[in-house]
Amino acid sequence: MQDYKFFKMNDFSDHQIARIRMLEQLCKNFDGSSLRVGIESLKENGGDKAILCQLGNQLIGYLSWYTSDEIEANINAMVHPNYRRQGVFRSLMYNAAAEIQLQGIKACRIRIPSNSIPGIDCVKHLGANFSTSEFSIYLNRFQSDRLHQSGLVLRLEEDRDFDFMVECSSQAFGDSESWTKNYFKHTREPERVTYLAVDRLTPSE
Repeated sequence: MQDYKFFKMNDFSDHQIARIRMLEQLCKNFDGSSLRVGIESLKENGGDKAILCQLGNQLIGYLSWYTSDEIEANINAMVHPNYRRQGVFRSLMYNAAAEIQLQGIKACRIRIPSNSIPGIDCVKHLGANFSTSEFSIYLNRFQSDRLHQSGLVLRLEEDRDFDFMVECSSQAFGDSESWTKNYFKHTREPERVTYLAVDRLTPSE
């Protein structure tokens, strides 16, 4: 292996973030994938943790993780196309594993775009098993008149809605209410905006 340098990300400057963003775009273009490694969640306090890999001054590898329940780590990773199949990803995982274990996390979930052939081939090689799929929904044009005609009103989440949100999410995704409550407590951030749809034609209790 070449003289790769692996280190925990402690520099959250605009310059460092830009380097990661450039690597993400390079991998995305090369693979023709919809890769997103959660750059917006990299923060010095309370954000995703990350391990970086450099060769000289060039950033060639990146792995970040976060946990929503303190049980499972969600992992995002990428390796420069010119340096794949050289053990970079495996070394990133090895360097991250020690800290992940210190957090008491029991399992890891590697997030891969469904159109990333290199990513899918990599986890197959590692012997990982498929778990779940995630989907992204984008609202291009909000038509409030149609919403009002249906009898629904969108409003921002309030403190009094917490128990309802836990119950609703638990039933929708099949998770226990205790797990869901813990998940919400760990993902409630000032920049995370939550809306509730309310049927204004149904009398409130």
